[in-house]
Amino acid sequence: MLHIDIHSFSYKKGGIPKDTTGNGGGFTFDCRGILNPGRIEEYKIQTGNDIGVQEFLETKTDMPKFLDLIKSLISINIDNYLERGFENLQINFGCTGGQHRSVYSAIKIAHFIEEKYGDKVEISLHHDEQHQLNHK
Repeated sequence: MLHIDIHSFSYKKGGIPKDTTGNGGGFTFDCRGILNPGRIEEYKIQTGNDIGVQEFLETKTDMPKFLDLIKSLISINIDNYLERGFENLQINFGCTGGQHRSVYSAIKIAHFIEEKYGDKVEISLHHDEQHQLNHK
């Protein structure tokens, strides 16, 4: 079974998450090129798990296009890793504070992988700066 470890993180705080599997990492995507909802007062205390932030990212930024490209890219590796019997893949999403864009991206990509690959993969989702959102 392929275990996919997905992280949202902050470039300013913890930096790129370490790969503990010994495989040397995987994908790291920089979300800082997407307009930051954290700069808008009503979203400051929210996270990428909140509906308001999600709607902002989906309608007022290039986030949908950004994630579509990522879905294509990671699918190539996931398909290949499944075919070859690999056991681990790490996918990281970073933004300034690890609160809005990276959290949203990690959640959406986890859902995409679950829908596309189902029980062929096991996903762990880690929000390095938003521990209350972590789940396996």
